[in-house]
Amino acid sequence: MTDMKVPEVKTPAEARVFLMLQGPHGPFFWSLSKMLRAAGSTVWRVGFNAGDRAFWFSAKSFLPYTEPADDWPDRFAEIVREKSVTDIVLYGDTRPVHALAIEKAREMGLTIHVFEEGYIRPYWVTYERDGSNGNSTLMALSVAEMRAALDRIDHDNIEPPALWGDMRQHIFYGALYHWFVMFRNSAFKHYRGHRELPVTKEFSLYFKRLIMMPQHWLSRAWHTRSILSAGHPFHIALLQLEHDTSFQVHSPYSTMPEFIADVIEGFARGAPQHHHLVFKAHPLENDRRNLRHEIRRIAAEFGVEHRVHHVRGGKLQRLLHNARSAVTVNSTAGQQVLSLGIPLRILGLAVYDKPEFVSHQTLEAFFNQPDRPDTRAYRDYRQFLLETSQVPGGFYSKRGRRQLMRLVVDLMLSEDAPDVALLSGTAPPRQPLRLVK
Repeated sequence: MTDMKVPEVKTPAEARVFLMLQGPHGPFFWSLSKMLRAAGSTVWRVGFNAGDRAFWFSAKSFLPYTEPADDWPDRFAEIVREKSVTDIVLYGDTRPVHALAIEKAREMGLTIHVFEEGYIRPYWVTYERDGSNGNSTLMALSVAEMRAALDRIDHDNIEPPALWGDMRQHIFYGALYHWFVMFRNSAFKHYRGHRELPVTKEFSLYFKRLIMMPQHWLSRAWHTRSILSAGHPFHIALLQLEHDTSFQVHSPYSTMPEFIADVIEGFARGAPQHHHLVFKAHPLENDRRNLRHEIRRIAAEFGVEHRVHHVRGGKLQRLLHNARSAVTVNSTAGQQVLSLGIPLRILGLAVYDKPEFVSHQTLEAFFNQPDRPDTRAYRDYRQFLLETSQVPGGFYSKRGRRQLMRLVVDLMLSEDAPDVALLSGTAPPRQPLRLVK
């Protein structure tokens, strides 16, 4: 009997070549690359500045992009051909280098993996194919289609721990990233960030935010206590980061004061005179614009300065649990509003903009008598997210990254996107989530 040599068969993972572009600040993309390599895939990373390079710990697989921005689409196509790339991985699909790469990737038939902050926060992150936020496939899906897909599976809705989060690590890695760009970026002379502020200003704002955290906590606690103890009915306006691409690309506004003015005008015209309005800052707001001053100025113009308040970022629950309604552009915090059955009005594009549970009244009518959301429809929508685009874990803390790796690599190596698999009835069962405080 002759010995027979078993033919070597490549697994699907071994046939994949991933090209990573820009990721969240910190080591998440490096951790992800190690797990993809462990599965048998090849991974390369394009770096656009010294911050990208600082968190990538392999010179052999790092591809510095040092040419002018106009040359990027052609260089991207060259890299794809040279490295036989099958997949690209990126964080946020609207920053210019990513939008141009996605356009080329579609022409070349690549699979596009998009990461974003969680649509449901803070315990989940978002993973989708092709696009996120206003470019997500969720935009075209109806609640009825989601319900039909959920009817084919068993599911268990598990709530996250109230104290989970990695905000300190997020701020720390943001400051460290900008330090490298500010002091170690000589090799990337053509680099221009996707935000308007120079990197020196970005770094100083992150650093100031880090050292001012205790003072901001005291300010937030005092203002929150004052609002709740006064006993007035109040509405919440959820502020966002003005430079965030979801605000810039998927909303009708270019500045946050434009949104603030619309909200205050609607409140002044429609809300009962004993009602108050609370503007809640984004947790990562770093005062690049003095929003407290803008709110006071605009409120005075409409004669409601004594009924309008501003509270710094941080936990939303205490205020939200007592609010009559909420309004935002397209903040992911809108999902927290809906989970509590609180009326919500949005002024931009958001994946949760479904007629069953998001009001489309005028702001004046909304502040006077807001439409009540269909909470059963929202629960079904939320469950669809948890079964598809929402992956338990986080980008910034070590514990969060470990949790994320347990599922996300398998999702990336799957032939179908998570939502496509669920809608077609081919989705594998997800491991039950056991959350520990």
